[in-house]
Amino acid sequence: MVGHCRVMAAGLRARLGTGCPSRWLQGWHLSPGLSGARLAHAGAADRLQREYDAVVIGAGHNGLVAAAYLQQAGVRTAVLEKRHVLGGAAVTEEIVPGFKFSRASYLLSLLRPQIYAELELQRHGLRVLPRDPYSFTPLLEDRSPPRSLLLGHDMAQTQQQIAQFSQKDAQAYPEYEAFMGGLVSALDPLLDAPPVDTAALGQGSLLQRLRALRALQPLLRAGLALGRQLPRYYEVLTAPISKILDQWFESEPLKATLATDAVIGAMASPHTPGSGYVLLHHVMGELEGQRGAWGYVAGGMGALSQAIACAAAARGAHIFTEKAVCHVLLGKDGRAQGVVLQDGTEVRSKLVLSNASPQITFLELTPQEKLPKDFVQRIQQVDTRSPVTKINVAVDQLPSFLAAPNARDGRPLPHHQCSIHLNCEGTHLLHQAFTEATHGRPSSRPMIELCIPSALDPGLAPQGCHVVSLFTQYTPSVLAGGRPWDEQARNAYADTVFDCIEAYAPGFKASVIGRDILTPPDLERIFGLPGGNIFHGGMSLDQLYFARPAPSYSGYRSPIPGLYLCGSGAHPGGGVMGAAGRNAAQVALKDFRQL
Repeated sequence: MVGHCRVMAAGLRARLGTGCPSRWLQGWHLSPGLSGARLAHAGAADRLQREYDAVVIGAGHNGLVAAAYLQQAGVRTAVLEKRHVLGGAAVTEEIVPGFKFSRASYLLSLLRPQIYAELELQRHGLRVLPRDPYSFTPLLEDRSPPRSLLLGHDMAQTQQQIAQFSQKDAQAYPEYEAFMGGLVSALDPLLDAPPVDTAALGQGSLLQRLRALRALQPLLRAGLALGRQLPRYYEVLTAPISKILDQWFESEPLKATLATDAVIGAMASPHTPGSGYVLLHHVMGELEGQRGAWGYVAGGMGALSQAIACAAAARGAHIFTEKAVCHVLLGKDGRAQGVVLQDGTEVRSKLVLSNASPQITFLELTPQEKLPKDFVQRIQQVDTRSPVTKINVAVDQLPSFLAAPNARDGRPLPHHQCSIHLNCEGTHLLHQAFTEATHGRPSSRPMIELCIPSALDPGLAPQGCHVVSLFTQYTPSVLAGGRPWDEQARNAYADTVFDCIEAYAPGFKASVIGRDILTPPDLERIFGLPGGNIFHGGMSLDQLYFARPAPSYSGYRSPIPGLYLCGSGAHPGGGVMGAAGRNAAQVALKDFRQL
């Protein structure tokens, strides 16, 4: 099995060169997903029509979710995607021949349960591969073999693992999980409704005000659910996660492993106030009824987008790739009336929903003079700093960790299916990596989350080979002195990451066939993520709920009547959740019925 892959790898290396610079990748645009033309089926015309009830800008997962719900309600909907592949950041792309990568987002948990059921995603081909165990943290230390921390859904086994480092922490862990679970359960209803429109509470007739009060129900339910624990939960939401974890635990490997969920995707340190919410955001999902579980999508993340697109197309939606929107059409009355494509084609509609970021939607696609100046200023001031460089790697054998060596037959072991946390011996390492980036320098010892989806989904790579996802931070969007992220800078940082992995898993570098390096500017250029930010804007408390994307415009409607924001830049934020798309569709549908 391994021999087969190595023969193929030798041929690829001969073609690509051992240095494997990322510029060779530009010629590969293969995707195992469905094409736009094939998705315009289910009785739909193959050609883009000139008029629809609704147009969705961007076929990211939220845009596809919105389209499915609108079309299900009888609203004739078209989705226009500028890239050659559907899914936004949730795509599967064959970057190295024979290797299928979840090129940007790479794990699934947060997708709302209602969306699974209402859009019948399983019927449309979605298959999720749960992981248990789910977290593996090997250590670099002067003992043989080094220790490691393996976390899974079996609480007794997890406690046994934690007890290697602290008996006290092992005893506290179930209570910590229950405590965090209580906060997640309380906040959960807030994800599936627009934030409270505070302006509506003081406007209109008495009947209209009473109706507006209904919107307070999710917020009130959350408060009642928190009950007497509210002060402690308030601290979790506002304090640095390091302070919260110090209250519960004493062992650094456990605290650092848990802290990764609080800083992942965020230009923040475990010592940054408010980092606790980002941790909650990453543990509030579920898979197959298991709260907080994360899994791989069979076929890569593009298979999820494909299932949602199929659900929308089966309902009659028209979905097109390589249809870049140039700007939003406005009528004399100031209402959105459709969009104009880059080739000059006008597509008229009564509703326009934008899955693009707030920055692209309001600073590029919408005439500035038609927007309130204070609103434009707010959008310009959204914190979009990103620490993330994503590296996709093709390898000819599984990494073999000093803390958990491979089996002789080379088959995946339980820890290979996990999120593997490197450089997480202590929270001080995460803070040190963050500090370097704040000075314009890529981390010399970056935080690395290494995933090997082919351990559970072998069809992603040739026999015996594997795809490796490296979600790394911290890398500044702009390097010190204004230096660009050129080929040399990209490869120098990737080499640093590979050197770190080599220390934990000797032989990793020799196993590499090819790599795809995506720095923050690359993530912005390819996927439209502002500043490379995977959430379309930071998930700090000042940019959530009432204030996402701007105060008074958190309910998906924009200052332009008929134009709605349905992407991660709207409530409840980033991650492959679908809530923004579903919620925005419901708001737009309500308005549509009143036209």
